Amino acid sequence: MTHALGIDIGGTGIKGAIVDTATGELVGDRKKIATPASGKPDEIVDVVVNLIGQLGGIPKDMPVGVCFPAVVRNGTTMSAANIADEWIGLEAEKLFEKALGCDIHFVNDADAAGVAEVRYGAAKGVRGLVLLTTLGTGIGSALIYNGVLVPNSELGHLLIGGREAEKGASFAAKERRRLSWSAWAKRLQRFYSHLERLFSPDLILVGGGVSKSHDKFLPLLNLNAPIIPAELRNNAGILGAAALAVKE
Repeated sequence: MTHALGIDIGGTGIKGAIVDTATGELVGDRKKIATPASGKPDEIVDVVVNLIGQLGGIPKDMPVGVCFPAVVRNGTTMSAANIADEWIGLEAEKLFEKALGCDIHFVNDADAAGVAEVRYGAAKGVRGLVLLTTLGTGIGSALIYNGVLVPNSELGHLLIGGREAEKGASFAAKERRRLSWSAWAKRLQRFYSHLERLFSPDLILVGGGVSKSHDKFLPLLNLNAPIIPAELRNNAGILGAAALAVKE
């Protein structure tokens, strides 16, 4: 079966759709519901159940992938980004499986987006090490080597100049400090130069909403690897979660 259900849980919205994983195209409508303000486990699970109901339920034997804004280790959420702290140390995969009545593939949201870009987007056909970063409230990341995901890289938490990179280089930091594009690009230069020293990537992708304005800051960066905008935008998590569910 090449069709799978992908669910993308974010700090502000929960999205889902059925995906043709052979082509990366959505099958039918994409649905979205606001993430509960509390960010609590039971409330988010209820929204996911509601969302799947709006999609017509889970067809028999269809794989299901769910991506989530946390480090995911063996189905347990080890962190919590823009959601309740109750997720930390929670066996979240089992929680969703019980509510949905089926097995799922459960993965970090940036990892899902990275897999989607490699399979269907800006990095399709690229060999070697692809490094995806998402610039938003923080900095998410994904490392994919020859199509194989190295999970939970969390490179936004690297210490650069004594503080976490995302504290100074995320898009939220740009907005908070009212930085010009050129001033922000200098911070991004330090971040991406550090990543190059550590990983020597063959391609760097930049996602997040600000990637729509890539022409205002990417040309200001001087790196060895090509650095280009991601392509899949709001569908990346859905596509990646679904693709990983079929592979699993």
